[in-house]
Amino acid sequence: MANGEYKAIVIRRAEESDAETILAITKEAFEKYAFDLGRPDLVYALSDDEEKIVRDIRTKNVFVATLEGVPVGTIRYHNEAGVALITRFGVTLKAQSCGVGGALVRTVVEDAAKNGFEAVALHTSAKMASLIRFYYGQGFYIRTTSTDRGYVRALLVRELKPGVDVDIVALKP
Repeated sequence: MANGEYKAIVIRRAEESDAETILAITKEAFEKYAFDLGRPDLVYALSDDEEKIVRDIRTKNVFVATLEGVPVGTIRYHNEAGVALITRFGVTLKAQSCGVGGALVRTVVEDAAKNGFEAVALHTSAKMASLIRFYYGQGFYIRTTSTDRGYVRALLVRELKPGVDVDIVALKP
């Protein structure tokens, strides 16, 4: 799949029957993340199983992206200290650079705004320039960094209302 080759990106809420597919997408995306990080032992998403995903579908906002009808991406968010905290965001390697990631992030931003959140936040490796550039392109900025997981992680925030001060202490998992 080349950049711009596909146009039919569809985002929908996940159902419990999507757990196996979400697990496969998450594993593929986070294995790449772990490889780039050089520390697979520090990437918690790799320990997920279908049971955890079903629990998340029941308790969080979980979305699936399809490209030309094929599931290729997933993203989750939940309320963490009044902020929509994104977790387990991944796109299959073949579908990267096709607009799927941006569509998933826009879906979360729109859903979070509709549900009254003042900001959307997420954590990612501060050293992965391509990810940082992607998130800046989606309107996020680095609020702070930490080493609580054994590597430098950036807390990125996108304000949905001007002047929001995100409580970074509450967002440290």
